[in-house]
Amino acid sequence: MSQQPNSNPPQTGRYGAGFVPPKEAMEYNCADCGATNEIKSREPIRCRECGHRIMYKKRTKRMVQFEAR
Repeated sequence: MSQQPNSNPPQTGRYGAGFVPPKEAMEYNCADCGATNEIKSREPIRCRECGHRIMYKKRTKRMVQFEAR
């Protein structure tokens, strides 16, 4: 009886070793014309309005808090 390797690794917890993040589109602003673009991973980084290649990632809406020393 031959054993075949498991093609789907087990997922261990929410952010464990087997975690695969979903493919979500991130929003970016064009540095040239200011248009908002949604770019997925593995897509070319280019503005859909003017073709400019410098994009700024939008700031998160989640609260970011740091502890001062």
